[in-house]
Amino acid sequence: MPATWLGRRPVPLVLAGALAISFSAILYRYSEVSPSTGAFFRCLWALPPLWLIARLEDRRFGKRPRRARVIAWAAGVFFAADLILWHHAIEQVGAGLATVLGNTQVVLVAVLAWAVLGERPPRALASIPIVGVGVVLISGVLEEGAYGANPAFGAIFGVLTGVAYSGFLLTLREGGRDLRRPAGPLFDATLTAAIGSGLYGAVAGDLDLTPSLGATGWLIVLALSSQVFGWLLISISLPRLPAALTSVMLTFQPLCAVLFAALLLDESPSRAQLLGAACILAGLLVATVTRRPQPVPEPELAG
Repeated sequence: MPATWLGRRPVPLVLAGALAISFSAILYRYSEVSPSTGAFFRCLWALPPLWLIARLEDRRFGKRPRRARVIAWAAGVFFAADLILWHHAIEQVGAGLATVLGNTQVVLVAVLAWAVLGERPPRALASIPIVGVGVVLISGVLEEGAYGANPAFGAIFGVLTGVAYSGFLLTLREGGRDLRRPAGPLFDATLTAAIGSGLYGAVAGDLDLTPSLGATGWLIVLALSSQVFGWLLISISLPRLPAALTSVMLTFQPLCAVLFAALLLDESPSRAQLLGAACILAGLLVATVTRRPQPVPEPELAG
C-alpha cells in the first residue's frame, strides 16, 4: 500500500507537504477572489481526486467507523474557519506574514496535545521557544511601520487562524488513526470545509459562485497542489508523529511562504523578519536532529 510505504519516512513527508502548502497564500492572492470564495473553491475542486482515492481505500479496507468520520467532519469545521480567517489575514497583512501569524499553532498544538490527548512532550518540544521567537520577529509586531494594509487587524485574524488551525490539525490527526487510509478523513474534512465556507460566504455576502476563468485556474492549481497533494502527504504523516513535532515541522511553511511572497508578490520582509526566518530554520533543525520516538507499527505488519 503506498500510504504504508510512504509512511516509513514521516518527517520528509511532512516537510514536503509543508512546502506544497506554502504556496497556498500566493495562489490565493493570484486568484483575486474574496476570502470565502477562495476557501470554498479550494475545497470544492479538491473533492473529485480525494473522493477517488478515498473510494479505493474503502474498497480495499472497508468503510471507516462512524466515529472516525465524525472526527473528520469536526476537522472540516475547524478547517473552514482556518481558511476564512487566514484569507482575511492575508488581505490585511500580506501572504507571508499572515502565514507566519497562523503558525502560532506551533505552541497551541503542543499544549493541547499534552492537555487533551495526554501526550508526553517530546524532546523536540525544546525547539518550540526558538520557533516562537521566529514567529514573533517575522510577524513584525515589534517594529514601527509593520508591513501590510492593516497589520493590527491582520494580527488578530492571524492569531485566530492559529487557534482554528490547531483544532484542525489535532482533529484530523485523531480521525486519521487508521494509517492505511489517509485520503478518507481528508475527503470528509474537505467536504465539510467546502460546505462551511459556502454557508459563511452566503451569510457574509462575499461568496462569488462564478469567478473569472483566470481566478478559476488559480483556484484549481491551489486545490490540487495544496489541498490534495500537500495535505495528503501531511495526513499520512500526522498520526505517525507526536503532535508537537509535527507542529514544528509545519513551520517550514511560513519560512517558505515569506521567501516566496518576497520573490513572487514583491513583499519586503525587514531585517528583523529575516532574523525570524533564521530562528524558524534553527528550530526545524533542532526538531529534526533530536531523537524521535519509535515509529507507529503499520497495520499490515502489526502482530
